[in-house]
Amino acid sequence: MDARVTHEPAARRVALPSRGGEMAFLDFGPSDRPVDVVFSHANGFNARTYRSILAPLAGEMRIFAIDLRGHGASGLPTVIEGRDGWAEFREDLLAFLAAAAEGPVVLAGHSMGGTSSLLAAAAQPQRVKSLVLLDPVIFPSAGDPAAIEESPLVQGALRRRASFPSHAAALEAYTGRGAFKTWRHEQIADYVAAGFRDTGAGEVTLACTPEWEASNFRTHNYDPYAAFAQSRCPIDIRKAAFASTCRIEGRERDLTREGRIRIEIVPGTTHFLPMERPDVVVEALRAAVTA
Repeated sequence: MDARVTHEPAARRVALPSRGGEMAFLDFGPSDRPVDVVFSHANGFNARTYRSILAPLAGEMRIFAIDLRGHGASGLPTVIEGRDGWAEFREDLLAFLAAAAEGPVVLAGHSMGGTSSLLAAAAQPQRVKSLVLLDPVIFPSAGDPAAIEESPLVQGALRRRASFPSHAAALEAYTGRGAFKTWRHEQIADYVAAGFRDTGAGEVTLACTPEWEASNFRTHNYDPYAAFAQSRCPIDIRKAAFASTCRIEGRERDLTREGRIRIEIVPGTTHFLPMERPDVVVEALRAAVTA
C-alpha cells in the first residue's frame, strides 16, 4: 500500500449505560471488517490528535481511536472529588470493548492511554490479543501526595490557558512552542480541532479542562507491575529516549525474561514519540495485527 494514502475516519458514538454516558470514537478502515485495534490517547489529548498517524493503516485494518472520559467529544461524567484513579479509564475501556468489539483486539495507546490499555488487559485478558504501549506512564509508586501536587505536570496543567478567541488563535499559539515543538503542523491542527469546543460566547475552550487534566496527573492509583503479571498477551513497549514516563529502570530484565514483553527505546524521541516517529507506530501496530 502507498504509505501516502490516508483515509478520513468516521466520527461515531456508543452508549455505555454502565459508565454513565456515551463514548466518542473515530472509526478508521472498512466498515464491514471487525475491529483490529482500539487506540487510547494521552492525558489532555483526544483521538483526532493521532489521525495522521493512524490513517495510513486504514487500508489494511480497522482501528477505533477513542476519546477517553473528560476528553474530546466523549460525554462521560467527570467528577474529580473522590476519584479512584485510572481504574476509571480501565472500566470505560472494558465497557467500550464489550459494546463495540466482537472478539479479542489489539489494545494500543500513548502515555496514559497505554497504561489504561495495560490495566484493561490485566483485568480481562480474554478480550486482548496483544498490547502496543507507546511510552506508557509506568511509575514505581504513587509517591508523596504533597510532592505530586507541586509537580510540574500538575501545576503546568492547572496553569494551562483554557480559552482562545477561535480555533485559529489556539493553533497559532501552540505552533512551534512548548510541548508542540516537535509536532508537524497537521498534528497540532488535529489536536486543536477536537481539543476545543465552542462556548457559544464567541470563544473556544478546552474539551479536557485544566482541572481534569491535573486530576489525571494527580490520581493514578494503580500497580503497573501487578498488571504486567496479570496480563497474558504479548506486549510491545516503545519507550522514549528522553524525558520518558516509562520508568522501568532496573526492571527490564524481569519484565522481558519470558519473552512475552518486548521493550525498545526509540532513538531521538521524547514522550511525544508517536508524533515524532509515526513510522514506529505504524510498524508496531502492523506487526501486532498480523501476528
